[in-house]
Amino acid sequence: MKLPLRPPIAPMLARLEGALPQGEGWLYEPKWDGFRALAFRGRGATVLQSRNGQPLDRYFPELQEPLTEALPEGVFDGEIIVQTGSSLDFEALLQRIHPARSRIERLARATPASFAVFDVLAVGDSDLRARPFAERRRRLERIARRPGEVFATPQTDRLDVALRWYRELESQGIEGVIAKRADQPYLAGERAMIKVKHARTADCVIGGYRLSSKGAGIGSLLLGAWDGAGELPYLGFTSSLAAATRREALTRLKPLETARNPFRPDRSPGGPSRWSRGRELAWIAVEPKPVCEVVYDSLLSGRFRHAAHFLRWRPDKRPEECREATLRQEARATSGPPTHVPT
Repeated sequence: MKLPLRPPIAPMLARLEGALPQGEGWLYEPKWDGFRALAFRGRGATVLQSRNGQPLDRYFPELQEPLTEALPEGVFDGEIIVQTGSSLDFEALLQRIHPARSRIERLARATPASFAVFDVLAVGDSDLRARPFAERRRRLERIARRPGEVFATPQTDRLDVALRWYRELESQGIEGVIAKRADQPYLAGERAMIKVKHARTADCVIGGYRLSSKGAGIGSLLLGAWDGAGELPYLGFTSSLAAATRREALTRLKPLETARNPFRPDRSPGGPSRWSRGRELAWIAVEPKPVCEVVYDSLLSGRFRHAAHFLRWRPDKRPEECREATLRQEARATSGPPTHVPT
């Protein structure tokens, strides 16, 4: 049997809002803190595709057997997660993206991954993407019914339960809550779902850095996001990097150094400002390829009002996914209690 869908396929995405929608037809799920992945379960093996279309199979060899045993032939959307103790561990998950096979195999035994399935795009030779999500979910529940290495994510149609998940599951590494329309088809590449998160975060392209004045490594990362003209306006910088992160960042970025300024000429770092107070403003440009996630408080005139806090690297994201328009839209969302959006 040949699957009706072949990789790569763009996954359906979510837009950040400040509150959960309520009313008939809304379904809610926990938002996992992991790597988004599509699983193409074929007759011989399962191909894992990242959200940006790259293969993930070699990094998670321990998932091949559970996926084969738990799922029929088909295409499934979900999240690869790693749990240590009672909480999700994104740092342990990041360690799995490594070029050395011996390290991957060792970590596969030490910190094995799981696959939380939340949608099914095809079963057998049937393409289900045009079917309502509620129907696809019922298919999924018949397939992945038991918790284990491969399981169907919890879901509810009750707003009070979703709000309880939001309040009580943060300590276990759950980022927030996802809301989906029960009657919605699978809209590949579109931000057709709603997400509510605990913190205001942004995925940014790194276009340069400043060296640390307190020892070896990088002192701050210089951040940007692509505008509608294909240029990279400067958004701001990170501060207070941990010593290990300073050294790791230098190892990652030094091979990407360039003489070309990747930032838009009228929105570049450097130059005097009322915040610089005579401090050294020299910086080193890099090819705008790495992506990181930062926590920030607010935007002011298109820039982070204060220094952003480095949260983690995002090797699962392409730099072109970091859009200034998306950041501005998501900045309007608050990070307070997600009561509801009237419908």
